[in-house]
Amino acid sequence: MKTADGWQDYQIISTGGGMKLERWKDVILLRPDPQVIWKGGDLFSREGIHAVYRRSEKGGGSWEIRKSFPQEWTVSYKDLTFKVKPMGFKHTGLFPEQAVNWDAMRGLIKKAKAEGREVKVLNLFAYTGGASVACAKEGAQVTHVDAAKGMVERAGENARLSGIESGIRYIIDDCMKFVAREIRRGNKYDAIIMDPPSYGRGPGGEMWKIEECLFDFVKNCVNLLTEKPLFFLINSYTTGLQPAVLKNILTIALKDFKGTIEAYEVGIPTDDKIALPCGASGLFTGDGYAG
Repeated sequence: MKTADGWQDYQIISTGGGMKLERWKDVILLRPDPQVIWKGGDLFSREGIHAVYRRSEKGGGSWEIRKSFPQEWTVSYKDLTFKVKPMGFKHTGLFPEQAVNWDAMRGLIKKAKAEGREVKVLNLFAYTGGASVACAKEGAQVTHVDAAKGMVERAGENARLSGIESGIRYIIDDCMKFVAREIRRGNKYDAIIMDPPSYGRGPGGEMWKIEECLFDFVKNCVNLLTEKPLFFLINSYTTGLQPAVLKNILTIALKDFKGTIEAYEVGIPTDDKIALPCGASGLFTGDGYAG
């Protein structure tokens, strides 16, 4: 497991009973986490909690506000700043564990830029732009694609908060349709990032199921890579999808490219002296750029 241990503004205080107690700068949130299947202390009775996300038996859930706090605020990771806001389905608009991959991608881009190489990055299912901001901060030209207008607008806010006024092209579109058009246009990218959902539905009613669609989509995206790609990153939060599966997909899909492939869990250390697993990543790194 690779753990995001460089945070100052984010902290997992404790876990147990299906919940995680977190500090987002000065705000304490208690949220469900499907990986927390062990028992712990009574987190609900902890002092200082600002809000608790409670699931509903009918599906979904809602936030129970215990102490007043800003509707939205910012957290920083190194030289990056992001807006945080409790949203529906327990989300806050940021996945702190991805700092592991932000650092890795920035290192690869920095090395390529030092060699005089311009780097074009395609970020698919890009959400609120954590990866887009990280790559653009290092000087890459990023194309950020997501079907949700509100998430793309939030990505623009995050970029500006991080001092990025240019370098990111924002596209509100279905990722599969966008990739198909880019292939027809003959456009190429040095790096591709994707964070696909477990399930989804396109604007025309198209169904996305990660088990059925991911491999073909990755193979299609390979057509957008330059001759010597810098990296290809897949993130997954689908329960049961092991890192080795992502490695196998990348190995088969990128068989014609020279490079190294690694796959790993991403996680966050906790004050309970354990690391909370938060997802899986598979990373292809082109020859000459692996650390």
